[in-house]
Amino acid sequence: QVQLWESGPGLVKPSQTLSLTCTVSGDSITTSGRAWSWIRQPPGKGLEWMGVITSDGSTYYSPSLKSRTSISKDTSKNQFSLQLSGVTPEDTAVYYCAAKKYGRWSRNQDEYEYWGQGTQVTVSS
Repeated sequence: QVQLWESGPGLVKPSQTLSLTCTVSGDSITTSGRAWSWIRQPPGKGLEWMGVITSDGSTYYSPSLKSRTSISKDTSKNQFSLQLSGVTPEDTAVYYCAAKKYGRWSRNQDEYEYWGQGTQVTVSS
């Protein structure tokens, strides 16, 4: 059973960089064919796919966030991370990491089988 959990600060000041880490157990982030995504949900809105890192290290980002987003991985810790720069209050959301075990990576959050519990990040001074 794949389990994921997010960690990072719950409060970030405007213009700073939001950094979150997803720790994975029950699977290896280097197993061929896996896709590891970050997805967020602002208050009162739907889920928004932000970006993905695949098992071979390739990254793909939402066009609307691409200029501010970076996803990386630490294979020694079986973790992958999100950095979102230049945050504003509009980046306040619950942030989720999610895993897709089979098939090509996807922007469709419905295709991700495993999810972390989510972590609330508030952008405020």
